[in-house]
Amino acid sequence: MDLGLKNKVALVAAASRGLGRAVAEELATEGASLVICSRDTRTITQTASEIAEKSGAHVMAVAADVSVPADVKRLVQSAITRFGRVDILVTNGGGPPAGRFESLSEEQWEAAARLTLFSAIDLAREVLPGMKAKRWGRILNITSIAVKQPVDNLMLSNSLRAGLTGFARTLANEVAADGITVNNILPGYTRTERVEELANMMAEKQGITAAEFKARWESEIPMGRLGEPHEFAALAAFLVSERASYITGTSIQVDGGWIKSLL
Repeated sequence: MDLGLKNKVALVAAASRGLGRAVAEELATEGASLVICSRDTRTITQTASEIAEKSGAHVMAVAADVSVPADVKRLVQSAITRFGRVDILVTNGGGPPAGRFESLSEEQWEAAARLTLFSAIDLAREVLPGMKAKRWGRILNITSIAVKQPVDNLMLSNSLRAGLTGFARTLANEVAADGITVNNILPGYTRTERVEELANMMAEKQGITAAEFKARWESEIPMGRLGEPHEFAALAAFLVSERASYITGTSIQVDGGWIKSLL
């Protein structure tokens, strides 16, 4: 299937590892040019080089913290200066700290809001004028299964990703007539560095091994295993493609059946 991504320009945030990198690699394989970012210059530069070498795509690395509005402006402007436009935006950011409500400070709430909610809003604000001018665009937010079924001990993620979902659903209606789609993709328990870190932390608190803790997760998943990043990236590539032109305002999980609700 030709997804129609050749000669498109995609900006993928937090793409040095995990799901962001997997999505960037998939889009590069489909022929898109990339702008990728993370906070660490050395890491994101190395990632860009590796993706370009493997795929033959044009890949630009920008060191940027998407929780900082000035960095977001610089990131998008760098993409426009290099490629002339941004056709596809994939928002992403590291998950906020785990914790119950009583353990979280006001400062942690504010930092998590900047990273998880406002980073996506700021990125959308910067790319939308160009998308509207060309009457074509794709915005895809990487959120979490927590927006459909809250995860214990993830108060910040459960709350703020739900807010992002509301923003995206409303924005989808506002820009649909401009040829722009806005969707959310919800990763379940996927074999990434972030999930490994979370498993280690939770296991230590409970006095068990990380392997034992991950086995509990797997027992809750009908497929009986964690997902792989490339499985997630396959859906992401479709949702930002030409073929998905009539899909907008959706939140689709990639979770092996973990979510128990009907919708």
